[in-house]
Amino acid sequence: MPLKRTLFLSAIAMLSAGCAVGPDYVRPAPPVQDRYLGQTAVEQRQAHASAELDAWWEGFGDPQLSRLVVLAVAQNLDLAQASARVAQARAGLGSANAALSPSGQVSAQGARAYQSLETPLGRVLNSQPNFDRHGNAYEANLGAGWELDVFGGLRRGREAALAEYQASEAGAAAVRLAVAAQTADIYIGIRGLQARLDVARGQVRTQQELLATINLLYGQGLAAELQLRQAEGALAQVRASVPLLEAGLDAAMNALDVMLGTPPGTHREELAPARAIPAAPRVAATGSPADVLRRRPDLIVAERRLAASNARIGMAIAEYYPKFSLSGLVGGATSLSGGNLFTGGASQAAGVLGLRWRLFDFGRINAQIDLAKGQEAEALAAYRLAALRATEEVENAFSALVKREEQAGVLTQGVESLGRAKEASLAAYRKGVVSLVEVLQADENLLRASDMRAQAQTESARAAVAAFKALGGGWRSPEDVAVAIR
Repeated sequence: MPLKRTLFLSAIAMLSAGCAVGPDYVRPAPPVQDRYLGQTAVEQRQAHASAELDAWWEGFGDPQLSRLVVLAVAQNLDLAQASARVAQARAGLGSANAALSPSGQVSAQGARAYQSLETPLGRVLNSQPNFDRHGNAYEANLGAGWELDVFGGLRRGREAALAEYQASEAGAAAVRLAVAAQTADIYIGIRGLQARLDVARGQVRTQQELLATINLLYGQGLAAELQLRQAEGALAQVRASVPLLEAGLDAAMNALDVMLGTPPGTHREELAPARAIPAAPRVAATGSPADVLRRRPDLIVAERRLAASNARIGMAIAEYYPKFSLSGLVGGATSLSGGNLFTGGASQAAGVLGLRWRLFDFGRINAQIDLAKGQEAEALAAYRLAALRATEEVENAFSALVKREEQAGVLTQGVESLGRAKEASLAAYRKGVVSLVEVLQADENLLRASDMRAQAQTESARAAVAAFKALGGGWRSPEDVAVAIR
């Protein structure tokens, strides 16, 4: 008998270590090209500095920007929620691992009863000699159970839980990347609005001087009323732009405080002094579209969810097959004193081999399998779409970066030319060749071009942030990601 029992248990163990039913996961081929359309133009950019993807914000050369990004990653509440979701997924993985292992429990109880003599049972028992109305009962047991994963349903469940856990980790990294990019984007927007606000206030001063001059000429009969009214309208238009820029600046500073997990107004005093708009650095290594698929955390999320949906097909198919379980119990029970509980006469034991088979429920199982396959097809389409959209984001970011820098370069040349024109008009005014009106108009043209240049520089820096985000920079190297998802 011992030999037969040993052989039986060995056979069960061998079965439980067998292959799991259902399709094995194969990572799909990404629908991407070998290179980006705008990759060459981006790689040939001339910039003041170069930025590595792992800490791309440092490439802007702005210590305050770098400090705020690090602070946002440490304090942002969206990221705190993502970390909590990772903990939940880790717990789910622990539960799936535990399902593959035997379970055990210890139970014990003691009872004392007092039998009534007025019941039929009490009357019968009372007729017996030496009947004691008091009764004691003691029991202590050690039980164990194990569901044998013969056809791999539990192992497929563990695969799904592991993939979901990896997806949650990548999801947290995606939130981290988004928080860093959004913080940098808001900060650059603040510096751009401050530069534009400075230009707008200069335009107000220039228009006020122009209006005062035309008003003086109008009083002397040397200027038409049309010129006076046009100057008044131009001044009103420029003045109206200042509150709009101030409101945008207030909103940007409030948004930055929320990104940092602090109440609005916390960092306003620190950000109040105007600084130069950060210049966009050069991307040290853009990589290929296939590299982005391994690097971008949101694409890793989509790929891991596809793997989880594939494993759930195996979980559903495993319901076709019987499930076996082993359970056992050893312990003791007695109605005497607790001291007799562990004697040979009070000992008890049981062993059970269980079988559960949904033999007449195949219709419902078929529906569950079809549901799992439909979910897997949906996840595959979502992954392919995410890959295409990621490529689109990179292409758009590259195009915006190159074109915005080109625009800023052209406007810089225009500002330099208009600056020389202002100096020439001022020299001519001193010689009495032109009027003060022409000098002030030249200054207005210079300020208007300066405002356009500030906008272009801001958008160029923001396009660089978008490019780093689209490339998946700022959390792990592609090699680390590849190891993490194996």
